[in-house]
Amino acid sequence: MPGASEQTRRVKIVNANWVPGTAGRQEQFEVMIITEDDQRHVVPASAASVTAVVALACAGTVMAWDPEGGGTLIAANIVGEMPWTTRE
Repeated sequence: MPGASEQTRRVKIVNANWVPGTAGRQEQFEVMIITEDDQRHVVPASAASVTAVVALACAGTVMAWDPEGGGTLIAANIVGEMPWTTRE
């Protein structure tokens, strides 16, 4: 897929986790991404980032995860359809 490494895989599951703040600790957010090859990737996120990821996931976009270089979540087909996103 254009602009992505060879390790890039389609996302099949996205989970958002929230750990509430306790005495002396700040709340924490993280996103768990499971790719089509069943690899799990957990990345820390801000509340705003979690909101954006959930909105993109609910919008029916095709999502892909590129773990190279720290990780990049790719949201495709926001407008139009890329040929590499169709299943054969």
